Amino acid sequence: MQKIKRGDQVVVLAGRDKGRTGEVIKVMPKEDQALVRGINVVRRHQKQSAQQEGGIISKESPINLSNIALADPKDGKPTRVGFRVGDDGKKVRVAKRSGEVIDG
Repeated sequence: MQKIKRGDQVVVLAGRDKGRTGEVIKVMPKEDQALVRGINVVRRHQKQSAQQEGGIISKESPINLSNIALADPKDGKPTRVGFRVGDDGKKVRVAKRSGEVIDG
């Protein structure tokens, strides 16, 4: 089970966007990276094609998983993630900061 999943709210811990929060669009566990909406945005020159218009476009660039932390559901501050087996035998993610269960 992954600690950070698609759709999670995360806080950036290091880099140009330190302190900002965003939603995870895609997680790439093999590369140890994630795409976060509105974070680590770069501008690229795009050549015109039949499907896409040319010009300078802005898009998210992957950020290393070590530089992001899950936002605590209670107060929105960065927290580590733990795991707990519930009464029904399901494994759930738990915020270490508040002890609250992260829905997923």
